[in-house]
Amino acid sequence: MNIRKEKIDALKTKMKMLNIREEDLVEKFILGSGRGGQKIQKTHSCVYLKHIPTGIAVKCQKERSRALNRYYARKELVSKIEQKLFKEKSEKQKKIFKIKKQKKRRSRKAKQKMFEEKKKLSKKKQLRKPPKIEED
Repeated sequence: MNIRKEKIDALKTKMKMLNIREEDLVEKFILGSGRGGQKIQKTHSCVYLKHIPTGIAVKCQKERSRALNRYYARKELVSKIEQKLFKEKSEKQKKIFKIKKQKKRRSRKAKQKMFEEKKKLSKKKQLRKPPKIEED
């Protein structure tokens, strides 16, 4: 799988906008680990990038290919630096926050409020039912 030239160019322009130069990056290739069998464990496909001025470091091993991992590591580094500079939450952080919020247990007060609302709705529904006709 190759990365299109447009994506690489877009990443390079973003790096220029944030004043991230290739000279400021320390790049190392680390022995891969995890799934992928012997191929992954014998090759140095994991990419470690460190931006010296900010001190931000990224480790990436999404793919088996070193070239793809280099691209993804740079992309991740750019997003981290951008987040640090502009203090805005990235898409990844927004997703993580959303999941945490969904999994978080409700407080006692929130549960009580929810049950009260349910009771009100059930009373409304009881009023909607037709009256019972009793036969003698």
